[in-house]
Amino acid sequence: MRKALILVLLAATAATTALCAKQPETVSGVAKVVDGDSLEIGAVRIRLFGIDAPEGRQLCTRDSASWSCGTAAADKLRALIGGASIECVQRDTDQYDRVVAICKNGATDLGGAMVKAGLALAYRQYSTDYVDQEDEARRAKRGMWAGEFTAPWEYRHSHGDNTYAPPRSSPSQPTTRAGPRPDPSGGCMIKGNINRSGERIYHLPGTRGYAETRIDPAYGEGWFCSEEDAKAAGWRAPRG
Repeated sequence: MRKALILVLLAATAATTALCAKQPETVSGVAKVVDGDSLEIGAVRIRLFGIDAPEGRQLCTRDSASWSCGTAAADKLRALIGGASIECVQRDTDQYDRVVAICKNGATDLGGAMVKAGLALAYRQYSTDYVDQEDEARRAKRGMWAGEFTAPWEYRHSHGDNTYAPPRSSPSQPTTRAGPRPDPSGGCMIKGNINRSGERIYHLPGTRGYAETRIDPAYGEGWFCSEEDAKAAGWRAPRG
């Protein structure tokens, strides 16, 4: 009887421990903005989940003139926070030990608001959570969409800046659909195109319109390795 009781207690303890391990970490407090998608709360460094904002030194073009979109992004994030205490729920941790999190000021999702303002992009390579906000910003020509710009991940690559690190895998956290690749490396030749209506359509090699379809990663377009990947990310085959 005593042995059975001990086994029951051990099982209950293990279940409780496992449940607690699955609970995401929550960090709250007054934040210091580092750039358009990074901030600090006390000693905790945080990277906003699912978005990519222009780098601090990055310039964009509007009406044939350069403007500091990286600075504007950081200023927008500060305005969204407004000195309030915010709450960040961890989704992962990147290789630099930064907390990758969804942060909110009250009911406002800071990442979603940045993308909706056109001062950050939905980082489709890691999440499609903010694709709708990006489509809205693009149609309304807000922020960077009012002119020309280089996608932040391309800017970092061309300037040798690798300050963004992809999150480490975390089986205890929910996953999201992967977006297209920014280039056709590794034999990934299926084109993921976004038309003028904002519809996401994939094109297979050798099909009608494939050769004429141009891919611009700055607009969230890219390449897929399989039809399954394209469909899972929200793309569809052409009609007709």
